[in-house]
Amino acid sequence: MKYAFFPGCTVLGRGRNYEMSARAVSSALGIELVDIDDFECCGFPLKSVHYEAYFLMAARNILTAEEKGLNICTLCSACTGSLTEVNKHLNANFDERAKIVAQLKKGGIELKIGKPVKVKHLVKILYEEVGLEKIEKVVKKKLSNFSLAPHYGCHYLKPSDIYEPAEDPENPKSLEELITVTGARVINYSEKLKCCGAGILAINEDTAYSLTRLKLKELSKDSADALVLMCPFCSVMYDDNQKKIEQKFQEQYNLPVLYYPQVLGLAMGLEPKTLGLQMNRVSTRALLEKIK
Repeated sequence: MKYAFFPGCTVLGRGRNYEMSARAVSSALGIELVDIDDFECCGFPLKSVHYEAYFLMAARNILTAEEKGLNICTLCSACTGSLTEVNKHLNANFDERAKIVAQLKKGGIELKIGKPVKVKHLVKILYEEVGLEKIEKVVKKKLSNFSLAPHYGCHYLKPSDIYEPAEDPENPKSLEELITVTGARVINYSEKLKCCGAGILAINEDTAYSLTRLKLKELSKDSADALVLMCPFCSVMYDDNQKKIEQKFQEQYNLPVLYYPQVLGLAMGLEPKTLGLQMNRVSTRALLEKIK
């Protein structure tokens, strides 16, 4: 199983623990992640400001993968949504590839049109391509004394019409099932499908942190061992900014925030340092003691 690896901007800048755990788990499962030097930003930040520039940036990444003959594995949910949406449009309008190639050539970028590729989030690859049965076979340390809360975020599920197969955005199950296969207990809570607040952080910090707080406050009452997610900007809100939110609202959550590959890696018996757990902002020491 071989994929062109698309970590995205936020992971490389603020989520190296995500990248480390993704590479470690993928390698252990026989998934080869191929680094592509010509990949650039997915274009998502420009989508609402300059759609043509966004489309061209995303299309360049897709055509680069096509030239290499590799499907794309993403880590960021926003990157996944951007690349998937543009890829779906290009597949439905194949002739537009020539226009994109011509536009890129004007900027000195030479690309050839190749066979269409697929774009998949790593978590979807684990769930749909590797499968729960195979994952269960590589679990060496059942996390049976863990209570973990899933956080899907927005772009992993929506807009559902761009994903094939689409998961019900009102009743998703993939992350719960992937957590369960590690032996951990899944916490079902009322704020599960709510946004992390990152989308408005640069516009209205107070409102953004108020949204983040809702989930942190509920899960601290539910005695969750950790929040589990798969998007780097969701982690920025819940992990990186947790102390700031505690100070703002005069509350204490002390809720560890883990990427799903970190959870799976622990269950597979991989070393915590290999999974980048020392880089998580909220301490994971109590979790590691529980495993011992």
